[in-house]
Amino acid sequence: MHASRGRSAGLGLALGSAFAFGGSGVAAKPLIEAGLDPLHVVWLRVAGSALVMLPVAWRHRDLVLRRPALLVGFGLLAVAGVQACYFAAISRIPVGVALLIEYLAPALVLGWVRFVQRRPVTRAAAVGAVLAVAGLACVVEVWAGLTFDAFGLLLALAAACCQVGYFVLADQGGEGEDAADPLGVIAYGLLIGTVVLTVIARPWGMDWALLGGSADLGGTLVPAWLLLGWVVLIATVVAYVTGVISVRKLSPQVAGVVACLEAVIATVLAWGLLGEHLSAPQIFGGAVVLAGAFIAQSRTSKSPKSPKSPKAPSGPVAGGGPETVAQPAVPEVELSAPHAAT
Repeated sequence: MHASRGRSAGLGLALGSAFAFGGSGVAAKPLIEAGLDPLHVVWLRVAGSALVMLPVAWRHRDLVLRRPALLVGFGLLAVAGVQACYFAAISRIPVGVALLIEYLAPALVLGWVRFVQRRPVTRAAAVGAVLAVAGLACVVEVWAGLTFDAFGLLLALAAACCQVGYFVLADQGGEGEDAADPLGVIAYGLLIGTVVLTVIARPWGMDWALLGGSADLGGTLVPAWLLLGWVVLIATVVAYVTGVISVRKLSPQVAGVVACLEAVIATVLAWGLLGEHLSAPQIFGGAVVLAGAFIAQSRTSKSPKSPKSPKAPSGPVAGGGPETVAQPAVPEVELSAPHAAT
């Protein structure tokens, strides 16, 4: 019962994170159309969030000495890397192609868990990842503008790899006796990401006066600062906090597949708020992504940390914590050997 509640809470947080991340484009696009450079919007997003989380960083300042590698990795990959690589990719290849490649991350997470961490990956998680990627191809209508640019494709793949780093580091940061508080990791990740993106975006050349004006949100003039506030507080701070905690309650592979809903949510919000209508293939693709996310989470759990018992007993695993779900009487066939303790 406790395990089921823990998984339900994790799924709720993962869905909340996908919704928050998915709303970033709807709020950021009017700012870009008002005259702000896309990289400047990214810098404002990360720097503003870092400022909001600065008191949290001070409270968890011991992490700088205890887990420096985790903080640097999260800042470089999960914050700066994803943003910079994605925006660089869409400058060379269509947005739909870049988005699809970036969301290959759930499949890459499965590969990391299976071949690097040597942890079990269920067939449900693998099937869910394949369905999610296939559904995303329909949501972004990848066939609408496929242009082969080798460097652009590499940049999009780099964004996917950085997103893998987000899920893996969020999970590993919560393991062991020296587990790092997720809020502290996010706070320092945003601070480090701000430093990196400052070099890339060069915000001193930004037209700051645009933030005092208005932007067109689906035919309605909205204060630019209000849209920026949404991007900072909801689409970044809330999105990262709920996302990292959901990874720790579920697993990188399950949270990664559920995160694919971000593209569906972004498309639906753009339909309702910006008037960007959905086509029949996009609606079908959204349904496929939902099916993939449901299949992945319905039969997947974190593997036990102890290597002593190769078979999971019927019922809750002793010592597994809230992340471990009850196993069926007949164990599910897995794609790998039992998890080796790290």
